[in-house]
Amino acid sequence: MSIRHLIALLLLIIASTTCIAASPAVYEKSGNMPIDEAFDAVYQELEQRNFYVIFEANIGKNLSRFKDKWAENYNKNKLGGIRSLVFCNGWYANKVSNIDPTMLALCPLHLTVIERSGKAHILFVKPSFIGQDSPALPVLTEIEETVIEAINAAME
Repeated sequence: MSIRHLIALLLLIIASTTCIAASPAVYEKSGNMPIDEAFDAVYQELEQRNFYVIFEANIGKNLSRFKDKWAENYNKNKLGGIRSLVFCNGWYANKVSNIDPTMLALCPLHLTVIERSGKAHILFVKPSFIGQDSPALPVLTEIEETVIEAINAAME
């Protein structure tokens, strides 16, 4: 992956974390645990549901390299970490592609885990929100429910 692609991915993920306050597009679940524990737990829960993690990004670590350069604009929300998982389920991807190939824009899926005030928060863009007018909405809803089930299990 080129540095340009990595930067684009990081900006996309960071942009998805800026709308966490009661957004209808983002599911947020918080738990009283450190970020690494939540990250590992949701990773395992996703894989138990046949979603396979294809990429992990430690965004907080990557951004920390710019701490001096960005000075007062660095980490204004005092996040303790930002980590992301990119994951996919081939069976669901095929099912969506058979109904509405444009919804493959959601593939692969991703979620972001942040740590704020000592608590982990898992953030997930809802596929049903993106595909509201798609004929694949029932499948997108099923995908969403399965991922949210994994998130909830991880945060218990």
